[in-house]
Amino acid sequence: MSKLLAGRYELVEKIGEGGMAVVYKGRDRLLNRYIAIKILRPEFTKDAQFIESFNRESQAAAGLQHPNIVGVYDVGAEGSIHFIVMELVDGRPLSDIIAEKGPLNYKTAIEIAKQVASALSLAHKHNIIHRDVKPHNIMITTDGMAKLTDFGIARAVSSSTMVAETSKIIGSVHYFSPEQARGSYVDERSDIYSLGIVLYEMLTGKVPFDGENPVQVALMHINNEMTPPSKLVSGIPPALEQIVMKATDKYQSNRYATADEMLSDLSNLEFISSRVGDSVFAGAGKSPTMVNIPVRTEENNDEELAKIVGESGKSQKKQSKKASSEGGGKGGKGKKAAIGIAAAVVLIAAVFGALYALGFIGGKADVEIPSVLDMTYEEAKDELEAAGLEIEMGEEVETEDKDPGIVVSQSPKEGVKVKEGSKVTVDISVSPEGGLVPSLIGEKYDKAAIEDILEEYGFTLGTVSEDSSSQYEKGYIMDQDPSPGTSADKDTAINIVVSQGKEKPKMPRLLGLTVDQAEAALNDQGLVLGIPKYAESNLYEPGTVMEQQYQEGTELEEGTTVDIVIAKSPSTGTGGETGGGDSGEGGESGGDNGSGEASGGDAQASA
Repeated sequence: MSKLLAGRYELVEKIGEGGMAVVYKGRDRLLNRYIAIKILRPEFTKDAQFIESFNRESQAAAGLQHPNIVGVYDVGAEGSIHFIVMELVDGRPLSDIIAEKGPLNYKTAIEIAKQVASALSLAHKHNIIHRDVKPHNIMITTDGMAKLTDFGIARAVSSSTMVAETSKIIGSVHYFSPEQARGSYVDERSDIYSLGIVLYEMLTGKVPFDGENPVQVALMHINNEMTPPSKLVSGIPPALEQIVMKATDKYQSNRYATADEMLSDLSNLEFISSRVGDSVFAGAGKSPTMVNIPVRTEENNDEELAKIVGESGKSQKKQSKKASSEGGGKGGKGKKAAIGIAAAVVLIAAVFGALYALGFIGGKADVEIPSVLDMTYEEAKDELEAAGLEIEMGEEVETEDKDPGIVVSQSPKEGVKVKEGSKVTVDISVSPEGGLVPSLIGEKYDKAAIEDILEEYGFTLGTVSEDSSSQYEKGYIMDQDPSPGTSADKDTAINIVVSQGKEKPKMPRLLGLTVDQAEAALNDQGLVLGIPKYAESNLYEPGTVMEQQYQEGTELEEGTTVDIVIAKSPSTGTGGETGGGDSGEGGESGGDNGSGEASGGDAQASA
């Protein structure tokens, strides 16, 4: 094989293939190192949208540097060939190891799950959701290190390929989260669900749901209850089973919120086991019965943990007493019994010490969670805040017997004692085939971005109108219909109003107003009165506005100066109203015009 890509990547041999791509061992001639080259199958290269998404996500994944992530070195195309250049891992897929050796030892399963959770933690912090976590995409190196691969391809698949090419990626559906199976909103908790399924398969040797076709399996993820792994394989620590069941809860809000939380619980469990040994599980390796050392959550109070460990101690003491009675008082057996009791005490002390050191016990839970079921979200928020707790929106749950917007479940449940300030997650009812309308108000209007938001919630963008607003800056959404938080059918068109900014001042009508009234009217509109001018008028009362600079209703810029003309009495002119009457009247009129007595005298002389 002598094919050369991008002038530097030499294809050496085919080492694997899947539904979307063929993987080759290659050599980078420039850096003189062996690499893995993943080439997309030809049927996917015809989909421009797929290729664009594939390139974008792969480039983002190339920025992830983590020991548990297969490194991406390059992404490129040559003609119709699209490829990714990756780290060449000396190892095997986890799927092969499970098929050969499964079920795996629970300690090995914990270690692999921890490494994958650590890889997901970094990816999620970079806003990358894998979307296809499965044993086939987890490589185990010869020295036991887990490496997660196929970042980028997963997102491209979920958006373009799953419907058209389901038969070629049938394996993935066994690890789908319920929201992926429904085609709903996918986030970090979807990857956590898939990792929980992988952990389940490592512990039991099989996936929890299997069927004749992908659709049947997807429906099982949505509707069927998962059989606890301990029902299939004995010897699984109950605390580990709790981690699996929490990670694979059908409701996103009930799962671990982050990969770091799951990693922390796995590490805590591993720590306890390493400090006190398998004996902490009450005879692990000899009997399937184990002591439940639960990972501390807001629902687990100190009394419950103490009770669990206490029952373990009682069991050990009973065994010791039995050994003592069987000894018939013989010194050797009596001494063994005493040693057994002492060992039990040491064991209990060790467990308590480990739990205390990890923060599982020792703190006082001083707030009892109230019930907020059947309340609206706002009512639940007020109720929880009054109790010193915080509220967190969980999932939307389709219900036929409750009005939309009602709390249908809460976690932790009523009566659980937790620390003040703890969060309570509530799931809200929506009508079947409907959902809660997201709030777009205050968002900057970008057509593509708004359409993406609405699409995630199952809605479409309706009409876009504009209006002025004193509250929202120009270009920001100021109103929407239907309103945020209301329930609407899927594919409902959401109409929005975009702000044009503050409304421009409009010229008021000033005619007939006094100067003071005119100035007040202008100030109300953010306008300024200029220096008034005066002119004679037979129509307007003296001292009132007879002319204004701008026509009523004209839009002006704020702060614009407006000139006005004020009416004054008409002037009578020289001689005023003389033209008739006696000379005395003429004299008085003349006086008004500043000619006074002289005019009068002239008039008399003339007479």
